[in-house]
Amino acid sequence: MKNKQFVISVMSKDRPGIISDVTTVIYDLGGDLAGLNQSVLGGYFTMILMVEFPEGVTVETLMKTFSAIGTEPAIEAIIKEVDGVYMYDNRVLPGETYVVTAQGGNRKGLVKLLGDFFYARAINVLDLVTARRDELYTMIFQVDLSHIESMNKLRKELVLLAGKENLDVVLQHNDIYMATNEVGLPLDAIIGG
Repeated sequence: MKNKQFVISVMSKDRPGIISDVTTVIYDLGGDLAGLNQSVLGGYFTMILMVEFPEGVTVETLMKTFSAIGTEPAIEAIIKEVDGVYMYDNRVLPGETYVVTAQGGNRKGLVKLLGDFFYARAINVLDLVTARRDELYTMIFQVDLSHIESMNKLRKELVLLAGKENLDVVLQHNDIYMATNEVGLPLDAIIGG
């Protein structure tokens, strides 16, 4: 029997038992959990999962089952069936993965500023963590620079951006960043420490 793969995004006001509720739905429908990413932000629990189900399971089946979870606060779910063959993400990063850390006084539009900078250069953001502590805003972007032809040019552009926007910006290869921070911790654990 051919299996089907789904991406499931769930959100709820944080409370004990959410992971149990979600994984019970998956288990009861014969699902096999391929991976997940979970976080709590502003008192809300969010989780995105990649799950493989037997052929008979549909988006409608999953929505109905999630809707039947009786615990409060309720869990909201968004479910998409994956088109084609999903290549399981083993978190093998591109060789030219870098980390851009930017800090500055908190103001609106800081994440957009860096997001626009990367988008204008077709730089893919692999991971992003931000935090505000009092009036200091910190952003850590993990980016794929495999296609960048001139690192010197990119560094100069970042220096110009930092000067113009009054930010402290540091660009490091991912290996160096991980070696100089707590080795092996995900970005959100580093920024949260």
